[in-house]
Amino acid sequence: MNLKEYQLTTDAKGHYLNQRQAFSPDDQWLVYDNRNDGSQIGLNPSIEMVNIAHGEVKQVYSAPKANAFGPGVGAVAFNPKQNEILFIHGLTHFDASKPYDFTRRTGLTVDLDDNNKLIRKDARDVVPPFTPGALRGGTHAHSYNGDGRWISFTYNDDVIAELSKTDSTKKDLRNIGVMIDKGPVAVESETAESFGGTMFSVIVSETIEKPQPGSDEIEKAYEEGWVGTNGYLKPDGSRVQKALAFLGDTRAANGQLVAEVFIVDLDTDLTKSDPERPLEGTTTSRPFPPAGVRQRRLTYTADRKYPGVQGPRQWLRSLPDGSMVFFPMKDDNGFVQVHAVSPNGGDTRQITHNGFSLDTSFSISADGKYLAYGYNQDVYLTNIQTGETSKVSPDRSYDSTDLDNINWSNEGHVLAYNRKVVTADGAWYQVFILK
Repeated sequence: MNLKEYQLTTDAKGHYLNQRQAFSPDDQWLVYDNRNDGSQIGLNPSIEMVNIAHGEVKQVYSAPKANAFGPGVGAVAFNPKQNEILFIHGLTHFDASKPYDFTRRTGLTVDLDDNNKLIRKDARDVVPPFTPGALRGGTHAHSYNGDGRWISFTYNDDVIAELSKTDSTKKDLRNIGVMIDKGPVAVESETAESFGGTMFSVIVSETIEKPQPGSDEIEKAYEEGWVGTNGYLKPDGSRVQKALAFLGDTRAANGQLVAEVFIVDLDTDLTKSDPERPLEGTTTSRPFPPAGVRQRRLTYTADRKYPGVQGPRQWLRSLPDGSMVFFPMKDDNGFVQVHAVSPNGGDTRQITHNGFSLDTSFSISADGKYLAYGYNQDVYLTNIQTGETSKVSPDRSYDSTDLDNINWSNEGHVLAYNRKVVTADGAWYQVFILK
């Protein structure tokens, strides 16, 4: 089964889709940043969107005074319920001594229905006493939940990163967090480094510098994804309305680093903290999760022939009803396949059974029936229930590399993705769709 492929962009610059939520709520537009290298957000100054019907391109945002040190913008996503985009933006104070960095970025939105109004979502406060609801570092890889009211992100803490330069027992460990609609949050003295935001932000994972081998402790939390469009059902039939699945780096009994799937349920008051574990953290500790929020491990793969989640970089996905969380992992033949596990835990299930390793991230259709992913520059679909796999992209009449960032449309009738197309002017990430 080969579908018709359309190239939407052609100009000699990057057009880099996010790995998720690239389609507008009405499926008429795709939003992207202008990177031509996925690792170079710090050098990118602009964001655009393209109409999938007639190819019209609009510039959405251009950072003022951008240079080699920042501010850096990228990884842009559409709100699933309103005409708003969300993206990483580096701090507005940037120079050779303080360039764009993991601990120096924030989440901004552009309201496309209000003259492209720019809104800062997460507050930041790096001067003690710190502010509950504000963070002390950098957020990135933002993603809206199903109703578009909460935002997940990964996080690096600037206070601990600075402390680690003089204290060898401290490390800048990545975590995950959420912004909730309990804002706004103001800080006492606004500067280029500390500022207010419209949402209340908390860290919901917990990492430590030296996890106990063989335990559920982790030293990194990352690649999170919302579970279901409206959470998931517990075995007793009750519903968890909001939950995040994520990867956590554990240490196996032999000391080997093994990435496993974890989950954190968020059906509690996220503005409350335990007395000795402040949401805002301290000068020597990272921000703590809210009271009652505890991460839970879903997979145990250390004894497999090929332990741990591995393969192309993949933010976790789930079925729309939240009943399965998907992740890449090698089978016993050494091929990277898509696997799944229930948010309630239990055995993992292998979904794809290909004689090759997928070499892109994957996306799940809106009806929960199909996986889309890439191998050897071709797009493949797998029926989640039967495992039947088909190549759906046509043969190419042009030279290209770097197939990536496959997105299903909200209605599930269009696939969008990037290819780096080789021309006389160079090789540039372009946006393609399959209808």
